Amino acid sequence: MLKNALYGGVNAAVLTPMKADLSVDLDLMAAHCRWLLANGCNGLAVLGTTGEANSLGISERIALLEGLVERGIPAAKMIPGTGTTALPDTVQLTKAADRLGCRGALLLPPFYYKEPSDDGLLAYFNEVVQRVAGNIKLYLYNFPRQSAIPFSVEFISRLLAQNPGKFQGVKDSSGNYENGMGYIEAFAKDGFEVYAGDDTLMKPFLEKGGAGCITAAGNVNSAVAAQVYANPNSPAGEAANVIMSATRKAVISVPMIPALKVLVARNTGNPQWENVRPPHLKLTAAQKAQLFATFDACGMELPKAA
Repeated sequence: MLKNALYGGVNAAVLTPMKADLSVDLDLMAAHCRWLLANGCNGLAVLGTTGEANSLGISERIALLEGLVERGIPAAKMIPGTGTTALPDTVQLTKAADRLGCRGALLLPPFYYKEPSDDGLLAYFNEVVQRVAGNIKLYLYNFPRQSAIPFSVEFISRLLAQNPGKFQGVKDSSGNYENGMGYIEAFAKDGFEVYAGDDTLMKPFLEKGGAGCITAAGNVNSAVAAQVYANPNSPAGEAANVIMSATRKAVISVPMIPALKVLVARNTGNPQWENVRPPHLKLTAAQKAQLFATFDACGMELPKAA
């Protein structure tokens, strides 16, 4: 595995709890962040896909970051998603993350316009670097199923050459082993951090020089994921990997974001956790029953919330 990575280890793509009026519940989110850090997480990827970030306004996202820091969540543990379709919004969010003390930010490509050229993407990210300045390290968020814009090895090579010292790594949510390995083989030797966005790929990535994971299922499986990270080449790590992989399959057996919120609601005894912003919908009774049966069969006991 890659040593000395800024966010090396297990990072949860943190859920965003909503009140009945669908505003963000910062107190509930801070409590969940503390629980994650106490149960296997090395870092917190807030404001990502799982956190419904693209259903939040820019002012809401900045208030969320500020509110978590005010509630004692260490900014250095957070790697917020700051990439948007609009250059000024991306710059504003990334500057806010830097100002608050986040060491890194995770950037989607400008995903509205499809099939941009590599030159166009380079122009976008070069502008972000120039306008943000500061000390914050930038991470690419490769999620072509959602963004429809993949980052090729050739593109990343050009980006790194034009912006030395600014881009620290990538979260690969392609779900494709060969894609993630392409990143590792090309860049890990130079300290570039490659994080699996799919729990089932963390162990094989670690074995080849990956840095860990940034995953949605980390909201519920971080304790067992930490065992995989600590023991990737041992029987204990293999046994933990089987459980971790099963938990991921369970949470994607129904719509994933409401599924994770239902599991946290059950674990905390707080039904407010089930609130999601449209277009997401709450799970039906049948979906809940399926989720609980599948998740409970994984063999992992979820640590209780305080």
